[in-house]
Amino acid sequence: MIKVAIVGASGYTGVELIRLLANHPQVEIACLTSRQNAGEQIAAVFPSLLERITLACDGSETGVVIEKADVVFTALPHQAAMAVVPDLLAAGKKVIDLSADYRLRDAAVYEAWYQKHSSPELLKEAVYGLPEIYREQVRCARLVANPGCYPTSVALALAPLLKRGLIDPASLIVDSKSGTSGAGRSAKVGSLFCEVNEGFQAYGVAKHRHTPEIEQTLGDLAGKPVMINFTPHLLPVNRGILSTCYASLQESRTTAELLAAFREEYADEPFVRVHPAGSLPNVAYVRASNYCDLGVVSDSRTGRVIVVSAIDNLVKGAAGQAVQNMNLMLGFEESAGLTGLPVFP
Repeated sequence: MIKVAIVGASGYTGVELIRLLANHPQVEIACLTSRQNAGEQIAAVFPSLLERITLACDGSETGVVIEKADVVFTALPHQAAMAVVPDLLAAGKKVIDLSADYRLRDAAVYEAWYQKHSSPELLKEAVYGLPEIYREQVRCARLVANPGCYPTSVALALAPLLKRGLIDPASLIVDSKSGTSGAGRSAKVGSLFCEVNEGFQAYGVAKHRHTPEIEQTLGDLAGKPVMINFTPHLLPVNRGILSTCYASLQESRTTAELLAAFREEYADEPFVRVHPAGSLPNVAYVRASNYCDLGVVSDSRTGRVIVVSAIDNLVKGAAGQAVQNMNLMLGFEESAGLTGLPVFP
């Protein structure tokens, strides 16, 4: 059994990692860390784990993690991750980082959107962990930068079109909506029940930090730099991301032709489901699963295509994708621990 650690286990991504890894046939959760809950039983922090997970949280000492685990998931805030990842790698550990600290290849771009980077030498080595696009690189990596939730939903929605040159990369508009768990577990006025319930609002307009990450991946797919208009919104639901992507077609294509391209692209992908014509994704139908559901419509009147994608932001948008990456890094079956169907209703 491979021993794994979750650094920063007291957040929503942390508990989702525990839920998935607890049912993984080839790993043992050996270490959980939480600075604010050090010494507490993790089941006291998350009663959903009662009588299933009996580990207590260690503090934030990297040495303890190095001693106990072979593979480490760092589920820490941006900047906090880069303080521990270099030491973990130096100790020979494989690391899947769920922060944004190693997703952007250019340190100057990272620093323009986040803050000063303390280990920029690792940016060229880090592999962006979107398996459907970078699978072979992930297999050989010792450091995987797990993608953000919005970027995952957008890249999978647009990959078949950009790779085939079916759309104009200069025409991209992305409108995304996320459940409140995307804001994390710490108390914030903007995510309080009375602030969110029965409301619907845009935020981070023209300045959301996921923008350069989305553009980096879309640029790889298009073979040239890409800029997008990206607007996220906050939905009054716990989980899920729905992204609606708009682009101008290079030439007229029917919905059936576009769907054929999507089915060809994702024919062998275990976690991408393409809806048939007339059916569109819904966040309710991917809840608690590692699936990305995609729907495509050609608008012959405007010459544009509309792609709708749905993921669970905590699973395919975070913890599930991290486990998928771990499976690839360790040579396990890619879907190990991730085969559960969505929870509905």
